[in-house]
Amino acid sequence: MNMKVGVLDYGVGNVGSVMRALEELCVTPILIDRASDIHIADRLILPGVGSFTDCKNLLDKGGWTSALKDEVIGSSKPILGICLGMQLLADVGMEGAVDENGTAGLGFISGKVVGLASIGCKSRIPHMGWNSIILGSPSGLLSDIPNGTDFYFVHGYAFVTENPKDTIAVTNYDVSVTAAIAKDNVWGTQFHPEKSSRAGFKVLRNFVEDSSC
Repeated sequence: MNMKVGVLDYGVGNVGSVMRALEELCVTPILIDRASDIHIADRLILPGVGSFTDCKNLLDKGGWTSALKDEVIGSSKPILGICLGMQLLADVGMEGAVDENGTAGLGFISGKVVGLASIGCKSRIPHMGWNSIILGSPSGLLSDIPNGTDFYFVHGYAFVTENPKDTIAVTNYDVSVTAAIAKDNVWGTQFHPEKSSRAGFKVLRNFVEDSSC
């Protein structure tokens, strides 16, 4: 397989573990640090750490937002958002926003990213550690992943999808929290597949290999 998977390095770090995981899958990971180069990859992975607003500002200033829309919306290129990268796929995020309207996201999957406490979570925030997922709408991304499989989470905000069908898995952390999303050629995981042992590697393999994913 000569699949070229581009890992977007737009200035937030946290790309090394994703690159290493892809190397284990025998694909060709490409670290892309210029928005103008994203066209060279067959599939894209958008990681993210830190604040929604800070990361979106980096995407805007680096020309990534327009380039991603051209590739993902214009050319239907598959993309996987991981953790905050998944949240950036939303219409709007509240983390770090300057006002109550929030910060505009990429808008690839309709929904809003809000604090866990605002949806009723009374457990310790951030949510950090291993939690099992409950499968929802069918998706190739989670093919052959048994219901109840554990994945590794680190987050204080949650993606609330506008259309429940776009949520393909949830996890229970005092409240139901979106664990994975999918719509057309866009996927996202709130958990870190690259840090989730064998099950996480299966999710990445599904993204790379499965034509329905």
